[in-house]
Amino acid sequence: MSDGLRERYHAVLRRLRRIERREVAAFQRWIEHTANLIHLSVLLLVPLLIAGVTAVSNAVDVLPFVLFPPLASGTFTLFADPEGEYASPAKFVGGLTTGAVCGTAAVWVAAVTGLRSPASGTGLLVSPAAAALAIFLTGGATWALDFEEPSAFSTALLALVAPAFGDTAGLRAFFVQYAGSVFVASTIVAAAFGVWRRQFYERRSRFLYQSTKGDDHVLVPMRGEHPQAAATFGARLAAAHDAGKVVLLDFVTDGAPDEESTERAAGESAQRLEGEADRIETRVGVPCEVAVVGDGPDPAATVLKAARETNCDLIVAPYEEERGGLSPFVAGLFGGDIDTVAFRSAPGSTVRERWKRVLVPIRRAGDTAHAMIDFGRRLAGRTGGVSVCTCIDSERQRRSTERTLANLVETFEGSFETRVSRSSIESFLSANDAHYDLVVMGASTDRSTASRFVSPPTFERLHDLECDVAIVHRGGR
Repeated sequence: MSDGLRERYHAVLRRLRRIERREVAAFQRWIEHTANLIHLSVLLLVPLLIAGVTAVSNAVDVLPFVLFPPLASGTFTLFADPEGEYASPAKFVGGLTTGAVCGTAAVWVAAVTGLRSPASGTGLLVSPAAAALAIFLTGGATWALDFEEPSAFSTALLALVAPAFGDTAGLRAFFVQYAGSVFVASTIVAAAFGVWRRQFYERRSRFLYQSTKGDDHVLVPMRGEHPQAAATFGARLAAAHDAGKVVLLDFVTDGAPDEESTERAAGESAQRLEGEADRIETRVGVPCEVAVVGDGPDPAATVLKAARETNCDLIVAPYEEERGGLSPFVAGLFGGDIDTVAFRSAPGSTVRERWKRVLVPIRRAGDTAHAMIDFGRRLAGRTGGVSVCTCIDSERQRRSTERTLANLVETFEGSFETRVSRSSIESFLSANDAHYDLVVMGASTDRSTASRFVSPPTFERLHDLECDVAIVHRGGR
């Protein structure tokens, strides 16, 4: 193979790998939505479970195929709403089995009372009275036993299509086979659901949510009016993880008159940083390193490069504005591929070292929301509190929004408050900022240019909040 052809071959491979990485990253972000995770689980697991029960049925000739419709619908109910009213393995098994028992009892009553002749019939004709009795018995039994399960009524009615029996022995054998089959099949499904929910769904933040796995090596560019506040904030985030560390970064001017002046400026800067690093290690208890680099023509690019070279996966920078919007420096960091938090201390307030009351307003579920909640949880610690809120336009959105918030917070340890408000986000924050130490909000970097033009990001419209503000950008979004 010629050198030119080999280079083109490797170029194609690199391009394919980049495409693959982008697709994998996009899928990871998609699967972080709890609703998407549930839909995918239903799509993959329910057919596999029904196939497995069918294979058992074919092998042992015990489970009648007539059982499968209520089994499939009940299985879907379990997996589609794993935190819902009917998401109980005990209720699932008890409800379906109770329905089978009550349906068989209705068949027996119909036979002994003449509602259905035991010696005639093809099993395709069902007495209306027997059907009513099956539903009545099932409703009463499941209510009394707290086994209310929609599929229970299906197993009750399916018993009525059993063939006619010439004696009670045949009916007894049918009862044992049918009710026993329902119990065995539902137990298999319930056991699989229990394992899935306990080992995967309830621990999904550990497997899927990238925001809870990293962001423990924090780079802080020491610039702006309150670099110490940003350094303390970044240190608190890093200290929440055992492997956390902080790197303080300062700049020297590349255009110094001579090399000696540059070295002297770098030494003085390093000495200042060492003093700040000692303070952080003493007050926060997290390892702290220092680095001094030339500022270069693009400070944001310099910071992003320094973050990669120091193995940092999170940048915490002081918030800066210019002409009513983000400064080019912060905008450049938000355009990078590394997670970034722009931190702004409350105007005129003393610099905080702890944030125990944290408010996290979100627009929708996703990886950015997970990262924001994770940061809030890290800062509040075990003794603090985190409130997660969303503003809605109409009451029709309230229930679905409450479910979204519940899905978001249940993946994290600790207690949370969730709030849904009909007011605008600006009004809500202005009315509640005094009750919190910190507001964590998204940078809206996933919105289109047109969307941002029509409605600027929330943080650009809030300058007078009485608490600290952290603006979160997810790298590569």
